[in-house]
Amino acid sequence: MLALATLGFAVNFWAWALLSPLGPRFKETLELSSFEQSLLVAVPVVVGSLGRVPVGALTDRYGGRVMFPLVSAATIVPVLYLGLAGHSSLGALLAGGFFLGIGGTAFAVGVPFVSGWFPPERRGLAIGVFGAGMGGTAVSALTTVKLVDAHGMANPFLITAAALAVYAVLAAVLLRDAPGRTVPAEPLTRRLADTARLSLTWQASALYAVAFGGYVAFSVYLPTYLKTGYGLGQSDAADRMAGFVLLAVAMRPVGGWLSDRVGPVRVLTGALAVVAVGAAVQSATPPLAPVGTLAFLAMAAALGAGSGAAFALVALLAPANKVGSITGVVGAAGGLGGFIPPLVMGVIFSAAGTYALGLLLLALVSAAALAFTVTRVRRAAAHATAPTDAALPTDATLPTDAAPPTDATRPV
Repeated sequence: MLALATLGFAVNFWAWALLSPLGPRFKETLELSSFEQSLLVAVPVVVGSLGRVPVGALTDRYGGRVMFPLVSAATIVPVLYLGLAGHSSLGALLAGGFFLGIGGTAFAVGVPFVSGWFPPERRGLAIGVFGAGMGGTAVSALTTVKLVDAHGMANPFLITAAALAVYAVLAAVLLRDAPGRTVPAEPLTRRLADTARLSLTWQASALYAVAFGGYVAFSVYLPTYLKTGYGLGQSDAADRMAGFVLLAVAMRPVGGWLSDRVGPVRVLTGALAVVAVGAAVQSATPPLAPVGTLAFLAMAAALGAGSGAAFALVALLAPANKVGSITGVVGAAGGLGGFIPPLVMGVIFSAAGTYALGLLLLALVSAAALAFTVTRVRRAAAHATAPTDAALPTDATLPTDAAPPTDATRPV
């Protein structure tokens, strides 16, 4: 079940990221402005992030066995539209990109589905392995432009639609929800309101916005930063971005595994400290070899591990019937956290001609998240996992003197 869920996450994220690699091509062929190109890439990200909130709540109600095939099949429609007819104008691309965001909601299906199959002490690693499916964005980045150049615009979209169709059939036939899954009886709106009242929801959202949002921001903006700040060629910058992404993806299950062993709060503490230091070092624009490369690789590893630890915290502390709802909100925060920093970096560079202030802001945000983790989040986690009075023996559960055997009960 974990392997099938991870495969589904990767395939849907592959589809979700199809427009981003083609942004420069559409800018040239359709004569788009820089803002229009940014909007084109941003629409699927925003819709996919916000859509995780209702999709996570629906997964609590109907289970991953229903929602995974449904999300995958629904994503086929915008993929085919964009490949066959929807790339001739900005309006058509925006309309297709809006519905392409459906693929990004698969994350909110997989976390509660996988969580149900594992005991609490193993959920961190399981969710981390599932989270490695975000490498589907790397598949899109490495193949989309090459396939368009070799076989035409429709080719990568047709291949992705076929992969989605195959997965939807496999999921419908093979996926099974965990035995004993708790099905909430409350209406969707009430469950979302209850989720919003949980402190865990907002604590995990803040941490995931920094960890996963940082990963998304660098995966989008790092090529531009390397070309502008260090004068690298497009191919060299893209290769270095791919290395950053792959390291972060590989470290996500490591962060989950470490969370199972030492606790998610400790892993988040270490990861955020590394990001704060790495961003502060890089704000001085040191030589790329070796200091700059080491700083970025350290941040990639820390952001990946921190992303895994944030959802290990959710899997450990969330009520069983609210994992999907909480996942939806937290996943939305992570996606939106990756949408804002590239815009901020672009504005800062346009105004000041340097990226230093943007990286210093990342260091300060990471330091603030670190302080929040070692205070509020640590106390909340300790309180949630401490034994309660209900778990302690009471007079009613202590052994009492047994009644003497009678003729009816005396062994013969």
